[in-house]
Amino acid sequence: MPVEKAFNHNDHNLLKMLGGVHPFTDLSSAELHEIAAVLQKYIYKNSEVVIREGEKGTTAFIVYQGHFSLEIMGRLVRAFSRGDFFGEIALIDNQPRMGTVRAVGKGTLFVLDGQDLDNEDRISSATAKKVFKGFSRLVTTYMREGANLYDKMDVLLLQDGGCAPGYNPATAFISEYLEKAGREVYICSEGFRSLIGNRTQDFRRLIYNREKYRKMEQLPGVVFSPPLRESRGADFRSERFPEFKEHENQQKAAVNILSRQVNVLVGIGGNGTFAGMAALSRLLPETVQVLFIPVTIDSDIYGTDCIGEFTGVEIGAEKIRCYMADSRTHKRIYIIEMMGAHGGYHALHSCLGAGAHLAVLPSSKLDVKKIAAALSKRENAVIVVAEGYKSEERGRSGFKGNAAEYFYQELKASGLKTDQRILCEPFSRDIRGAAPNNLDLMLAQRMARTLLQLIQSGETKKMPVVLSGKDSSISFEEIRTDNSVQSSLSNLANRLTS
Repeated sequence: MPVEKAFNHNDHNLLKMLGGVHPFTDLSSAELHEIAAVLQKYIYKNSEVVIREGEKGTTAFIVYQGHFSLEIMGRLVRAFSRGDFFGEIALIDNQPRMGTVRAVGKGTLFVLDGQDLDNEDRISSATAKKVFKGFSRLVTTYMREGANLYDKMDVLLLQDGGCAPGYNPATAFISEYLEKAGREVYICSEGFRSLIGNRTQDFRRLIYNREKYRKMEQLPGVVFSPPLRESRGADFRSERFPEFKEHENQQKAAVNILSRQVNVLVGIGGNGTFAGMAALSRLLPETVQVLFIPVTIDSDIYGTDCIGEFTGVEIGAEKIRCYMADSRTHKRIYIIEMMGAHGGYHALHSCLGAGAHLAVLPSSKLDVKKIAAALSKRENAVIVVAEGYKSEERGRSGFKGNAAEYFYQELKASGLKTDQRILCEPFSRDIRGAAPNNLDLMLAQRMARTLLQLIQSGETKKMPVVLSGKDSSISFEEIRTDNSVQSSLSNLANRLTS
């Protein structure tokens, strides 16, 4: 227990020190005397606790001699020395203490009871008003100083690549499972770009447990992660960052990761994100575990189900069904561009799910004259063209339109003759913002569980895999990003000429 000591409330040295304490810097000499008159003096032994995290309190403290440490959730956040003031947040919002403060060696504190600030017989209202104004300034400074929360990051997540349903749920489940296992989870605020910037504002601290969050919510960048389970989009990524392909930037990111003492780095995204993570894994020592979670509408990580692909196909197929209904009603032919830069998974499976008439993929070998002849005999049809169809050929020729328009030009050049109205529709990006369906939510949970197992077993350069209903993992060397599709399925998506 601390020992109370008597002292001279009019001591010149005490009043001089109080005048330099942040909440009291605007006080006059008479007002400083008011404050000094209500203070109490206590001596603390080494390691003796002053305030304990989670307890309620009505007092604030001024360091007169010695040093005191502030710990939040077991982590040293800052140290207090002569003239520092702490504990003021409890006087403002009457909430439990957000951290534990203990003496480092023998120390002396002056104690200010918040009840005295509310008692005009003890402190005048004008003085109390100035003190509370000083509190507000100090709280702002104190919150900024919470930035050293990011000096050492245990598990760092990174979202990058094109947005897809499932980024946020995957992040939430990873946060949940790892936190329950005793790990601390952080995330880059803007993907690879944040690893280059390496500023405090480039990172966030994810908290799953509500009580832990309540204790840390005053600190900058702390995010309550459970709402992300149902959240659309990707809250912690930036637009694509092609500069990360440069080796110099990759090296800079690796240096910054090590400077932040990251133990585990987890990438979340598609083929571009994997490429960046694979590059980083070659630059980081084996002591840093590097892992990857596939989230991509177009399933462009081959050999596993990918988070986002199920929602993407469901929403894509429904869009096609709407075009098919309009096509029948108004006797039109629609040529629709859909996602599929390389293999065309999304375009193919959306076409199959909706029962459209033809899927045109980047790998398609089509008899365009035969298709043009078949269309010439129809009153209506819906054709799905993957965005990557003949992309290099379009680039070489200087064609400025989309893949659907290019295929339409090929049809006309191959003899298409029809009185029906033909409409070419560009790729609709609203699919990226769809709410993840139950299959993708379950997939996110399963991969988060496997990720935890990989971390606990010390594995690195691995990706969780769910294939044919079985959970496993594969090494980075085994991962393919060619987005292959089965030729038999491609043939199945041709109802015009087969």
